[in-house]
Amino acid sequence: MKLLTNLQGPYRKKSLLAFAYTGSIASCLFIFINPRVYYLAPILVIVGVASLGCSFVLLNAFLPLLVAYHPDSLVTKSLSAGSSSDFEFETLNSENEGHQVTRAEPDRLARDLERSAQISSKGVGYGYIAAVGVQVVSILILWLFSKTAFQKRHPSFPIRIILLLVGVWWAVLTTPTLLWLRERPGPPLPMQGKHSKASKTRTLWFYTSFSLRSFWRTLRRAISLRQTFIFLISWFLLSDAVATISGTAVLFARTELKMGTIAIALLSITSIGSGIVGAFAWPRMQKHFGLQPKSILLCCVAGMEIIPLYGLLGYIPLFQELGFIGLQQAWEIYPIAVLHGVVMGGISSYARSVYAPLIPEGKEAQFFALFAVTDKGSSAFGPALVGYIVDHAGSIRPAFIFLAVLVVLPAPLLWWLDVEKGREDARGMAQGDESGRGRYERVGRD
Repeated sequence: MKLLTNLQGPYRKKSLLAFAYTGSIASCLFIFINPRVYYLAPILVIVGVASLGCSFVLLNAFLPLLVAYHPDSLVTKSLSAGSSSDFEFETLNSENEGHQVTRAEPDRLARDLERSAQISSKGVGYGYIAAVGVQVVSILILWLFSKTAFQKRHPSFPIRIILLLVGVWWAVLTTPTLLWLRERPGPPLPMQGKHSKASKTRTLWFYTSFSLRSFWRTLRRAISLRQTFIFLISWFLLSDAVATISGTAVLFARTELKMGTIAIALLSITSIGSGIVGAFAWPRMQKHFGLQPKSILLCCVAGMEIIPLYGLLGYIPLFQELGFIGLQQAWEIYPIAVLHGVVMGGISSYARSVYAPLIPEGKEAQFFALFAVTDKGSSAFGPALVGYIVDHAGSIRPAFIFLAVLVVLPAPLLWWLDVEKGREDARGMAQGDESGRGRYERVGRD
C-alpha cells in the first residue's frame, strides 16, 4: 500500500483535497443563508457542484493506477525482477524518472479488468453506504423539526442544518486522504517557475488557456482512438438515459402519484440502499458466470429498460381496470426503485472499469475529465425532451415511450466495443508519446 500511494501524481492529491474541502465549506456555508442574503445560495451551489464534479474526476483518475500497481501485480512482477525490495526500489526510481510500469500486456487484460471492477465496485458500494447514512440522518432531522413550532417560523432551517451536516461529513471523510495518501516528486506544470514573477492575472490566464488546450488535445486523442470514442458515445447516451429516468421518476412520484417529501426521501434511500447491494452483487455475478465487464454493462442496460416498459403497462386496459401495475399506485414505485438502485450500482462500478483500459498510460486524469464532461454534458438533453413531451401531452406517462428508446440506444455501441483492441490502441499512443518525448529530450541535451 505504501508503494501504491507513492506512485500517485503530485497534483492529483493536492487538487483532490482542494476541491473536497472547498465543496465541504460551500455546503457548510448554507447555514448562514436566509431571505436577506438569498442571492448567495446559487453561488454556493455552483461552487459545491463544481467541486464535487472535479473531485470525481480526480478520484476516477486513480483507478487505472490502483489496478496497475495492485499488490498482486507487483508481487508477480517482483518474481521476475528479483527480490521484492529491489523491484520496489526500481519501480519508484523509474517513476521518478518519468517512466511507468506498463499496464497493457494482452495476457493481463482479463485479470486487470476483473480487478478494476472489484476496486470500482467497492468504492461505489462504500459511497452508497455513506450516502444512505447521511440520508437517514437527514430524514430524522426533518421529522424532528416538523414536530416543533420553530420550523414554521424558520422553514428553511432544517434544510440548512442538513447541508451543514453534509459539508462536515464530506470534510471528515476526506481526512484519510490527507493523512495517508502520499505524494511523490513530479515535474512542474509547463512554464511553472519560469514565470514565477508574473502577475497573478497573467498566471491565471495562462493556466486557464493551458487547461482548455489540454482538454482539446485530449478530445482529439479520444476521437483518434476508435474504441475509446465508441465507449464515450455510448456513455453519453447511457448517462443521459440514467439522469433522465432519475429526474422523471421523482417528478412522476410527486405529480402523478402525489407523494410527499418524506415518501420521496424514502424512495431515494430505497434506491441508494439497493445500489449498495448492486455494487457488491454484480462482481460476484461476473465471477460466477464468467462474464466480461462489458457484458455486465449490457445487463444493466437491459435492467434499466424494464423501468420505462413497466410504466407503459399503465396504458393496457386490463391493468387500468385492476387499478395497479404500470405505476398506478404509489407503492409500485418502490420495487422499481430497488431495480433502479441495483442497476445503478452496476453501471457506476463497471462504466469506469470498462473505460480505464482504453486510456493511454499517463493520461488518466485528462481522459477521466473527458469522461466526466461526457457524463454531465449529456444530462440536459433527455430532461429537456421529456419536458417538451410533458408540456404537449399534459402528462408524464407518454414520456416513458421516449425513455424506453433512449435507454436502449447505447446497447449496440457497447456490443460492438472491443476492449482488447482499444487497450492495444491506447498502449500504442502512449508508446508514441514516450518516444516523441525521448527524442525531444535528446535534442534538448544536444
